[in-house]
Amino acid sequence: MKPRIAVTVGDPAGIGPEIATKVAADARVLDMCEPVLYGPHAPQDLQAFAPGMLSAEAGRAAYNAIVSAVRDARSGAVDAIATAPVNKEAFALAGLPWKGHTELLAHLTGASRVAMMFYADVLRVVLATIHVPLKDVPRLLTRDLLESIIDLTAHELPRFGYATPRLAVAGLNPHAGEHGVIGSEEDAVLRPAIAACRGRRIDVTGPWPADTIFVRASRGEFDAVIACYHDQGLIPVKLLAFGRAVNVTLGLPIIRTSVDHGTAFDIAGQGRADHSSLVEAVRLAARLAADRRDVAREPRTHRAS
Repeated sequence: MKPRIAVTVGDPAGIGPEIATKVAADARVLDMCEPVLYGPHAPQDLQAFAPGMLSAEAGRAAYNAIVSAVRDARSGAVDAIATAPVNKEAFALAGLPWKGHTELLAHLTGASRVAMMFYADVLRVVLATIHVPLKDVPRLLTRDLLESIIDLTAHELPRFGYATPRLAVAGLNPHAGEHGVIGSEEDAVLRPAIAACRGRRIDVTGPWPADTIFVRASRGEFDAVIACYHDQGLIPVKLLAFGRAVNVTLGLPIIRTSVDHGTAFDIAGQGRADHSSLVEAVRLAARLAADRRDVAREPRTHRAS
């Protein structure tokens, strides 16, 4: 039996309903799974939302779809979740405290340690900090946080085919700080965290200058890069694999994937949105769900009494 994948339509005033509907009819998706749409997507349902317009109602509708999909994933009614984009401003208008899927999914599932990974054949990037102002990154980038992100990445990457992942950490400052000449965070925080993780037999190196580490990773030297902040990691991913990269939340008790783009209010309702990233997200969710099923079906060995 093919896995059932919940596809949430995201903000109904954006391109989410359009790309979700296209995905539900795409042969590349139907070959691997049974997609189930969550949230307003039928023409009569979308009449309540003006394309490209922010509203509290749209933010609340997107939130409700996510809550329903998570409930069904946790109960086993669906095997995984793939999400179309939400709008952070619409969430705020609806009075919701979460800035995006990652934080909300951690709350809904009770996960204590999560991370955002962007996965593509050419590059994998995990973000140490996500939706925070750039000025706050040095304060938030603690040794404990970085160790936790490295540990989680090393633990989760085997699910994606990297049995003993080779990890690299990007420096926060230009030239990775030049040993204190351009910044102190590398020596005070990053290097001690990396050393501690290496002491736990994790194959992680760095901090490496961010202007070259992603090139090295894309050429196969590393299996994933830990980026210090949002744009440091997403610029190279989107440059090399926009439309093909998949956002995966590591550390959840459920499988969740997503697109590598936003709500695209500027083209909402025009029927010309590219659904390729959501296709990749659903297909990856289906593959991970099928692998999880296979593991669950493996016979257990019992100790003789």
